[in-house]
Amino acid sequence: MRGLAADGETAFAAFGLPGTPGTDEFWAAAGTPASIPADDGGWVTLFLWRGSEASIAFESWSEPVSLRRWGGTDCWYAEVRMPERLRVTYRFVVGDAAYADPFNPVGAGGDRSIAATPDAPAQPHWPVLGADAVLPLPRTRIRWASERLGGRRTVRVHPAGGGGPVVLLLDGDDWLYLHPAMTAFDSAVASGEMPAVTLVFVPAKDRQAEFACRPGLWRAVRDELLPLVAESGVRADQDRLVVAGQSLGGLSALYAALEFPELVSRVACQSGAFWWTPEAMDLADPLGGPVGGAIAERLREPAGLSGLRVAFDVGEHETRMLPHCELAESLAERAGATVRVSRSASGHDRAGWRHALLRDVAWALGQQSHHRATARQ
Repeated sequence: MRGLAADGETAFAAFGLPGTPGTDEFWAAAGTPASIPADDGGWVTLFLWRGSEASIAFESWSEPVSLRRWGGTDCWYAEVRMPERLRVTYRFVVGDAAYADPFNPVGAGGDRSIAATPDAPAQPHWPVLGADAVLPLPRTRIRWASERLGGRRTVRVHPAGGGGPVVLLLDGDDWLYLHPAMTAFDSAVASGEMPAVTLVFVPAKDRQAEFACRPGLWRAVRDELLPLVAESGVRADQDRLVVAGQSLGGLSALYAALEFPELVSRVACQSGAFWWTPEAMDLADPLGGPVGGAIAERLREPAGLSGLRVAFDVGEHETRMLPHCELAESLAERAGATVRVSRSASGHDRAGWRHALLRDVAWALGQQSHHRATARQ
């Protein structure tokens, strides 16, 4: 960590914050997080909190960081070492409550914010929305009472650009209420970077059960949900369906392509949970089992995947995920799939997957040639 100046007038000047911490003048100019280069590479990022004692909880990238108090003021701060190229979700924790960063305009739901180092790639099409923003919702909604899965759930449907190939967004509620996927896809379509698509936001009730390598979810999608989408009155081309999923959702998306190839032949997979085996969730260290998990075993079976287009992305800071994902990528390509591989500037975090989601759905629907080279994007 870089040491702070002893003089309160210049304590945070290196971060562009003049004035004495805790004064009205200081708080009026406060805008964080703010980053400066670290002496030995990477970044030092300043976070500020006004009020009582707090800590910062980061999404997967780091252990919680306690804030320090500036003298006897209401100013709490932390200088956090960050690596090059990082975008991360975080929130302030005070007692049992969690809050978004009031000094950061980039929110993700009511109690989360997003920080990015200066060298993190831009995420075009994703609007800057504060934590108090009310995200727009698709007008079309389907009441799905699933006999196969049990229970009722609301599925939203949005025809971006007037509608087209169906894109199933797993963990759909996150893309509705935390990250404005509807707005981002509309922007990408309007810019010509993606064909018109019909987004289907599929919520999960029990992620571990529904997204495991079991057929129940995909039989329900095929036999129950997609007929409801067809009856919704929204243009929806189910012959060019794309499944987009992250983490366990990414595992489920690739599993669907392997077990239901007549249904799923295009996949956008971010940080797929390819460590998963039937026993993994009972282990003290779920990621410590066989590399590639059950999916790797399935991909080693002699079955051609020449009809599959799958885009793999994983955060470059997901150190323990990388071996699992790399094996799944190479085995899918060896089995004949058309594969695209990239690495995002993030950890295991939806904030880092946002650009990959748009780019990889567009690629899955395109006719580009086979691509295997790993890219940092």
